[in-house]
Amino acid sequence: MSSGSHAGRPKSWVAVTIIFIGFAIGGAGLVMGPSWVVFGVGAAVIALGGIAALAVDIMSDVVVDDPRA
Repeated sequence: MSSGSHAGRPKSWVAVTIIFIGFAIGGAGLVMGPSWVVFGVGAAVIALGGIAALAVDIMSDVVVDDPRA
């Protein structure tokens, strides 16, 4: 039986949260007119979250389950 978890590490969730906040900022910028400056800030936050995700090696959180019979 696999001892891994699908939950992910806390630092990976921080990176995901940063990306989510960026999407929220960008979405708010689109709804407000659109306000391209706010949308750009959201895109920049998403990019920073992506860099953070690479820095914490978020893809190592992937758990491969044993094949089911």
